[in-house]
Parts: sequence; C-alpha cells; structure tokens
Amino acid sequence: MTMTFRTLTIIAAALALAACSAFKPADKAGDGKPPATATDEVPGTRGDVPTVRLITAQTPAVRAYRKTGARQIYKAYPQRIYKGKIPPLVYAVVVVETDIDAEGNVKNVTFSRVPSHAPEVPGKIAELIKAASPLPSPGRLGGHTYVDTWLWDKSGNFQLDSLTLGQRSR
Repeated sequence: MTMTFRTLTIIAAALALAACSAFKPADKAGDGKPPATATDEVPGTRGDVPTVRLITAQTPAVRAYRKTGARQIYKAYPQRIYKGKIPPLVYAVVVVETDIDAEGNVKNVTFSRVPSHAPEVPGKIAELIKAASPLPSPGRLGGHTYVDTWLWDKSGNFQLDSLTLGQRSR
C-alpha cells in the first residue's frame, strides 16, 4: 500500500488533534480529587471559579485590534502621551489584559505584569482604560481579551507598546 505525503500529513494531523483531547487537565486544584459534577456543587460557593483566566489567542486580527484600541486611548488622552522616544529606563512597564465585548465596551482590566516599585501605576492605567471605553467595535472579531504593554514615565505620561516610537539609547 502506497501512501502519498499528503495522506500521511492528514493522518498525522488527525492523530495530533485526537491526542489533544486525551491530555485535558485533570483538576485545577491539584488535590487528586476528581472534578466536581453538577450534583456535587453547593450553591453560593466560589470553589468552582477557575483560577486561570483564558486570554484570546493573539492572532493577527487581535494584534491589529490592539493598535486600534491604542489609538482610541491616545485620542482620549493626547496630553498624556509621551512625545518622542521613551527614555532608556522607564518608571514602570505594565502588561495589561483588556477584556472587551462585541461593541467595544471594556468589561475588565487585569494585569499580568505589575511593577513592585510603582504599585500606584496599575490602578491609574485601569482608570484610564475604563474612562476611554467604549473602544472601537471589534467587528467580526467579537468580544475578546487583548494584551498591550504600557510604558509609564515618572511624569505620568505613557506610550503603548503597540504604538511606541521606540526607546532612546541614552
């Protein structure tokens, strides 16, 4: 029996996809107990809330929307945008996850990197993003979470990584 390269590739892809479902995480708590079923749940408990947020895959469409969202934030705060290239050492670098719905309304702002030396900055960033809501409609992309990095200067001015003009060497 002779199989073409294309046939072998299709079979390999199908087996890889089938294997993905075989490796589902057992339970998120890691206590060795099987996951709770619907009949085991007690109303009012928060133990069934996942501890890990799922972020939308940063596809080319999501990365393009990231620039659209950044432009809206720049438009809302033109006086707060750091002009020119950022200094070599910025005061704070904050990685922000912004959840938006299908109309562009900001639903939640969370942080995957916060500066320990500047604990006031993430709260200010969250306020700025929420006040700039709604962001432009994401169209067919629908509601999703996009990630952007805020480069925050001591002056309180900022640039977003998706629209940054770069960083000075000195």
